[in-house]
Amino acid sequence: MDEQSNSVNIAIHGQYIKDLSLEIPHAPEIFREIKSAPQTDVHIDIKSAPLGNDTYTSQLDIAMTGKVGDKTLFVLELSYAAFAEIKAPAEHLEPILMIELPRLIFPFARNVITHCLTEGGLPPFMLNPIDFAALYASRKQAQTPANN
Repeated sequence: MDEQSNSVNIAIHGQYIKDLSLEIPHAPEIFREIKSAPQTDVHIDIKSAPLGNDTYTSQLDIAMTGKVGDKTLFVLELSYAAFAEIKAPAEHLEPILMIELPRLIFPFARNVITHCLTEGGLPPFMLNPIDFAALYASRKQAQTPANN
């Protein structure tokens, strides 16, 4: 097998916000109740799709909810995506789309979230880095039928 057939090339051609929503359902009264950092719940989903000619999309769907006590402070939903040309052996394609591309675009998505929350009048918030390899592994394991 020659070295060329085993090489991986990734060229990101664009990144974009596909959808962004921020809701502050109890504003402005809720702002008086913020005494400390809100409790946050973060859910991440990753989607990918082929576009043809070795080009693919990889999309991060991030849903966040912040609470102050038992009241919802904010609900933020972001779909952030990239489209990239990927030349790689078939067995590497799924991990590239579900781990590597999300890892590359995550800092940009995190910046959008931070900026959106602060511009929305909320306390500054920095989303922690995500271990996309562990997320991918746990999802693959969840898809595998239990061996009894």
